[in-house]
Order: sequence, then structure tokens, then C-alpha cells
Amino acid sequence: MPQEEPINVRYVAGLARLTLTAEEEAAYTSQLDRILHYVAQLDEVDVSSVPEHTLEEGNCDFTRPDVARASQPMESALQNAPRRSGDQFQVPKVVE
Repeated sequence: MPQEEPINVRYVAGLARLTLTAEEEAAYTSQLDRILHYVAQLDEVDVSSVPEHTLEEGNCDFTRPDVARASQPMESALQNAPRRSGDQFQVPKVVE
């Protein structure tokens, strides 16, 4: 099933701040095309005989009430941290 508009891999890579080679762009374009073709096949599956399941009020035996409770003590939460700074996790900088 052909798409009306091809996915612009270069545009998506720019949003993710990635630089792709021409070979990578071609490979990703091909991969995305195969994925979208597979998803389009799922649209063709007849699900008319599958019953709908909805969460009607009073029909939620598997849910639990939302109850406020004390959180985990800070020292306990930080005890296995690879690095910490005072009472916080210390993580590597990922954005410059």
C-alpha cells in the first residue's frame, strides 16, 4: 500500500538533532516504509466480531482506590544511586 507522502527522514532526524549519512537516510527510509506497510496491513484485519471492553462505572473490580500514603524515605531511595549530590541523584549532562 503506497503512501500519499513519503516520510521525510531528514526532517525527523533534524528534530532529533541527528546527522545522517546518505546511506543511513536511505536505510531508515526503507525501514520506515516497511513498518508503515505492516501497520497498514493491520487496518485490513476484520475486528467486527471482537467484543468491545469498556470501563463502565461499577464494573472495575480490578482497580484499586487511589489512596494517599507516605513516600519512600529519601535515604532509602538514594542508597543505590551510582552518584549523588547531597539529597539528589547526580546524572551526566546530556544537553549543552
